[in-house]
Amino acid sequence: MTLSMYEASVPVFSARLKALSGVLSAAEQNATERKIDPQVFLTARLAPDMYALVRQVQVATDHAKGAPSRLARREVPKYEDNEATFAELQARLTKTLDLLASFSAAEFDGSDERVVELKFGQREASMPGMQYLLHVAMPNFYFHVTTAYDILRHNGVPLTKGAYLGNRWRIARCEVSRPLPGNLV
Repeated sequence: MTLSMYEASVPVFSARLKALSGVLSAAEQNATERKIDPQVFLTARLAPDMYALVRQVQVATDHAKGAPSRLARREVPKYEDNEATFAELQARLTKTLDLLASFSAAEFDGSDERVVELKFGQREASMPGMQYLLHVAMPNFYFHVTTAYDILRHNGVPLTKGAYLGNRWRIARCEVSRPLPGNLV
């Protein structure tokens, strides 16, 4: 069985963005309960040279909308990056989730070999779609989602691993149709 480029991207981005939405909701509620100005969380960063929470969410959604768009040969939507509240970040997440829901698996046929062209400031790079997804888009996406979680956790928001994973993760029971080799049974 093979894993399609669609399955390796769109559902993964969607699940993590839904979990990030839950994390942001928990942070907003925590700020209210602790009587903390929400801007404290929204502008918080882990180190002086790192992006603040708002920018972490923006960049995470940039990768979540950019990767599937590039792989499916669609124009990458441009967002204004002007969010300054939890509500505006939630709206950005919703807009990205709506975009992700508009993709079909057929749009990704052949995208593992399709050349993706990128610009990094003055530099340009091109690589096959699978290399781009697995070595550029996904690691960057996970970095920014994790950093957003870490900023909030560092600021005392009582988040758990389940919140990061979306509270719906479970280890599925697998039924084995044939005996497993050696001591794996």
